[in-house]
Amino acid sequence: MREFRYRRAADMADALTLLGAEPGARPLGGGTNLVDLMKTGVERPELLVDLRDLPLDRIGSTVGGGLRIGATVTNSDLAAHPQVRRWFPALAQAVLAGASGQLRNMATVGGNLLQRTRCGYFTDAVAPCNKRVPGSGCAALDGEHRNHAVLGASPHCVAVHPSDMAVALAAFDTIVTYETLDGPGELPLAEFYRPVGDTPQLETALPPGALITGVVLPPAPIAAASRYRKVRERASYAFAIGSLAAALDVQDGIVREVRLAFGAVASRPWRARRAERVLTGGPADAEAFAAAVDAELAAARPLRHNGYKLPLMRNLVVSVLTELAEETVR
Repeated sequence: MREFRYRRAADMADALTLLGAEPGARPLGGGTNLVDLMKTGVERPELLVDLRDLPLDRIGSTVGGGLRIGATVTNSDLAAHPQVRRWFPALAQAVLAGASGQLRNMATVGGNLLQRTRCGYFTDAVAPCNKRVPGSGCAALDGEHRNHAVLGASPHCVAVHPSDMAVALAAFDTIVTYETLDGPGELPLAEFYRPVGDTPQLETALPPGALITGVVLPPAPIAAASRYRKVRERASYAFAIGSLAAALDVQDGIVREVRLAFGAVASRPWRARRAERVLTGGPADAEAFAAAVDAELAAARPLRHNGYKLPLMRNLVVSVLTELAEETVR
């Protein structure tokens, strides 16, 4: 490992000053992704600014039944919080599906949002990768891409975002809050992750020098009956090959409201808004669910070896929505 310096920020102003004063500085939460990438030489920060003393480790309710979650809340605390489990069960389920217990004890909400892709070419410091070395090419296009993107990719990058937590957050119109030396700001999660385009190395829309302070989940009564389902190649801790955060409100057999977000199919959590529009106001049955997924996946552009993700997501959505619809009737 290359040498680096370490500072523990005393407060928010100290953290922002340290991060802004040196281009090679990086914020450190739990370090479960950043430190791994430092060991392989993919990340080479000159200064790590530890944020764990900042007062960002609280979860609180907002007016109307929403939640405000601090950036340094650990994944374990998030998944165990009573209001998260009661009001947004899909979020708790996503966090529990996302990592081992040891990792959840260290990983933070802010770090989870900023984790980098697990594409093997990105994590191999000598392989061509436009996300790691812009202009070097995308080795996955003609290489190993079984677990890569089928939606929203580009000729410059076909990697997927690895977060389970972010998929659940995407389903419920989450807002990301941040702080800069010029003051606070916020971004809807739908705008937080940038499209790949021809600049895959630019992953978020955070302003330069910004530090995530937390996320806000607006009140969403539909979320109380939500579910997160993850498909992976083995039952033990593994990254998704397809995942879904879903919530459904059915009355008299008609869909009144639905929330759908896909994971492991794009460079960012994929809010399935076209499928939501197709379903709203229509019948809550398997045929309608399948038609809605097909409408969403009409824009998919699978590669040679990852076309299986289309029927996988179709079956996943139909299965989960059918379960939710049956529970609504009971």
